[in-house]
Order: sequence, then structure tokens, then C-alpha cells
Amino acid sequence: MFPQLIIFTFLGILAGTFTGLIPGIHINLIGAFIISLPLHSAIWGLVPFGYTPSGATEPIFLVVFIVAMAITHTFLDFIPSIFLGCPDTDTELSVLPGHELLKKGAGYEAVILTCYGSLAAIFILIIITLPSIWLISKTYDFIKISIPYLLIIISILLILLERKKLPSLFVFLLTGFLGWCVLNYEPLKEPLLPLLTGLFGGSMLIMSIKNKIQIPKQKITQPKTQILRPVVGALLAAPLCSFLPGLGSGQAAIIGNIISRADRKGFLVLLGATNTLVMGFSFISLYIISKTRTGAAVAIQKIIGELTPETLILILLITLITGIISFFLTTFLAKFFSQKIERINYTIISITTLILLVIIVFMISGIMGLAVLTASTFTGIYCISLKVRRTNMMGCLLIPTILLYLV
Repeated sequence: MFPQLIIFTFLGILAGTFTGLIPGIHINLIGAFIISLPLHSAIWGLVPFGYTPSGATEPIFLVVFIVAMAITHTFLDFIPSIFLGCPDTDTELSVLPGHELLKKGAGYEAVILTCYGSLAAIFILIIITLPSIWLISKTYDFIKISIPYLLIIISILLILLERKKLPSLFVFLLTGFLGWCVLNYEPLKEPLLPLLTGLFGGSMLIMSIKNKIQIPKQKITQPKTQILRPVVGALLAAPLCSFLPGLGSGQAAIIGNIISRADRKGFLVLLGATNTLVMGFSFISLYIISKTRTGAAVAIQKIIGELTPETLILILLITLITGIISFFLTTFLAKFFSQKIERINYTIISITTLILLVIIVFMISGIMGLAVLTASTFTGIYCISLKVRRTNMMGCLLIPTILLYLV
């Protein structure tokens, strides 16, 4: 069994590298594809030692694959968000501070800061798993009946933290209405893909093309900033957002920043930490309360059902191994991108990435997906022009979730 676990771990790391680096390909999509395959699919027959004597793949191997892929993704997905300006829902906040450093020739430093946060989160997750299990099991009944009200309070808090409160509220409500319409349109496949790609990816790419951003020569320097404070902020905020639907690492980062008061570089550390902690806590929440808050957790639940203590220990072990490998892999790839990006016309990169996103959306969500992508992209551009935090656009998920619980 040990060789199979190693093989599926490294296959997961390879898949996570792919999903992390390619804009628009999220682990949720790969997870959905995996659970659509029967365990005896010929695809798994291509994997050495993947089959049992009965001709089916052991479910635990697929769980290992998904965990390795998900954790690797949380490290690598900051590279396209910083170098290409094409984030997903977990990294949208990195665009502003990350691009500011990129324009100063410090794109490598920006990625490494998020990497430090993610690596610290791995070790913290291992340490606090047992206390978290005890605490959550004692408090979840209260949290469950309070979910819509907690979401409302957090949404109000995020808006009140804005300097431009009325435009922020307008953006929150506008994207919330858009999200409600899109998520309730049943014929649309994978509605989150065109919705979030347009709001957070397409809009930023078009703005980059319009402004003809020039990327200066990048320096390969090791960052110097305080890590402990932003990591503590992530530790306090990430568990809450892991158990509340509609909230992700972006909102956890803002809440964590209220606690830690990190500077720009510290905020990138905090983002990396929350991104990985939210993913890790989704596995813990699946074990404790059998609820899924990430696509990876959904896939695991579909494959194996409820987690046993032994399976949770295996997941934590794979998380630790994958996190350490992903740290060095991200460092290597960030250095590679830093050395190559100045030689390429950034406008061409943005146009190519935008075309790739359009193709992906069309292949997965069809013509209606392109319509949603267009609407969400122009909505995103309008929201950016109001000069408010882009996290206000997460109203596209928060408002439908609140209405789901209240109505």
C-alpha cells in the first residue's frame, strides 16, 4: 500500500501544480471530474499499482490524490494572481499588493511571502487539529443556527471597514444580485466558473490590457518582514470562515488583518496562511460535522463518505508532506517566472490568458457561460472603477447564501 500512497501523492502534487498555474482551472473542476469517474475507470488503470485485485481503485488512493492536489494548489495559485493578475476566489486580494511589488521588480518576493504564510499554516494546522476538534464539536450547534446572522454581521463589518462605504455597499449588492441570478439559473453548468472568472480574472486582465502595464526587471531577493503577527491573525480568522458557507480565504484575510494589523508584505503572508488554513480546516470540518466547505472536501465526501480517525491522520500526514514539497516547488517556479516575465510583452500575456479563460468557460459552461462571463467581467470592471476593495464583489456568494438560509 505504501508505494501506491507515494505515487498518488506525487500525482496529486503534479495535478495541483497544473490547477495552480493555469488560470481558470480550479481544483473544484478537477474534483468534480474525479468523482464522475467510476473507481474501475480505465483512466486509473494507467496508474501503476492503482488497481486492487478486483480491478477497482482503492478510494483511499483517490483521497490522497485530492488532498495533495488541493494543498499544492493553495501554494501555487498565487503565481498567476501576482504575475498575470488572474486570481481565483482564494487569491483575489493578492492582486493589489502583489502587483504593487511586481511593478517594483519584487514579484518573486511577493510570491515567497505568500509561500511563507502557507508553509507556516501547514505546521499550525497539524498542531491545532486536536484542540479544534474538541472546540468545534462543543460549539457547532450554536454556530449552525446562527449562520445567516453571522454572515450578515461579517458582511456589514467588511463594508464598514471600507473608506468608501456607499460605493462598497453598492458593489456588494450589485454582485450579490448577479450571483443570485447566475446561481439560480439551473441549465448553466458550473456557474461559479464564468461568474468568478469574470469578476476577478477577466476584469483585471482587460484593465491590464487597457493600461498597457510594463513589467520591470524582477529582482530575486529574500523578503524581510514579520511573519508571526499575520500568521496569528490567520489562525484566529480562518477557522470561522472554514465553517461558514459563502466565506473564503479572502474574507478570512480581511478579518485576520483586523486582528494582526499587518503591513502590505505582512498581508501577503496572511493571505498565504489563510488560503492554506481554510483548505486544511475544510478536511477537519468534514471529519467533525460532515459538512463540506471546499470542492476538495466535497470530492472526498463523495468518494469515501464520513472520515474515520485513521483517514484524518492520513490526510494530515499527506498535507504535511505535500506542503513541504510545495514550498520548494513554488520557490523554484516563482524564480523561473521572475526571470522570464520581463522578456515577454505583458499585454500579449494578458490577451493570451484572457483567450484561454474564454475557451475554458465555453468548453465547460457553453454559450450561456460566455454570456455570464461577459456580464461578470463588465461588472468587475465597473466595480474596480469605483476604487473599492474587490472583496466586496464576494457579495456574489454571500448574498445568495444568506438568502438560502433565511428564505
